[in-house]
Amino acid sequence: MATYNKRGYKAPKPEEAKVENEFDEVEAVDVQDSTTAEVFNTLDEKASRTEEWVAKNQKVLLGIVGAIAIGTLGYLLFNRFVVEPKEEKAANEIFQAQQYFQQAVDATEKNDSLYNLALKGGEGKLGFLGVAEQYEGTAAGNLANYHAGMAYLNLGDFKNAITYLEKFKSDDAILKPIALGAIGDALSETNKVDDAIAHYKKAAEASENDFTTPRYLLKAAQLYLTAGKKAEAHALFVEIKEKYETSKEGMNIDAFIAMTE
Repeated sequence: MATYNKRGYKAPKPEEAKVENEFDEVEAVDVQDSTTAEVFNTLDEKASRTEEWVAKNQKVLLGIVGAIAIGTLGYLLFNRFVVEPKEEKAANEIFQAQQYFQQAVDATEKNDSLYNLALKGGEGKLGFLGVAEQYEGTAAGNLANYHAGMAYLNLGDFKNAITYLEKFKSDDAILKPIALGAIGDALSETNKVDDAIAHYKKAAEASENDFTTPRYLLKAAQLYLTAGKKAEAHALFVEIKEKYETSKEGMNIDAFIAMTE
């Protein structure tokens, strides 16, 4: 008897192969699920240990948080009710002394009386010395040290000039080098040449600009020249020419260079 295949008919796959494929798929899923479960179990264990640690140390943690909060609040209150009012009072006190100082600087002739008023005060206001002492730690108190040092320098009291200028602390691009340079001036006036040169060089390096840098390089070079150290002076004169030729100090620098060649 003849046999035939019906068009489009496909023989079923062996049952065993089908079963094996199903087990393969189940086995793959089982492995993935197992790994995920282990990860979550580990996270749960860590979370539990963290919760236990927090529970045991709750009082300590609350104490730390409380201390930080109290410290922050205390700092804000201190600034609001102590530091800020003190700064304002200091600024009011120093204003009159600054007026005396500026008048002395602007005077056509040296006016020691105005410098003394700036230092000691007048018209019911403190001078720089009083502000520096009573308002130490404020911006005005710090600035009073600078002005007091400069006033003493103009009065020829070089020891006190150095004392107050050394108390002045600033990162200002102009005031910092000027204060260092003024110390150099006071040291130079007392014939402490090496120390003066060192301060002039510090002043020149404190803030590199076309105003203070060539000014103090020139002062240092001139002291070197006076001390007979022509090579050191020459190097600084050349530096002024190369870097600051357009400055006031650079205008006649060729003459100084010629003197040291």
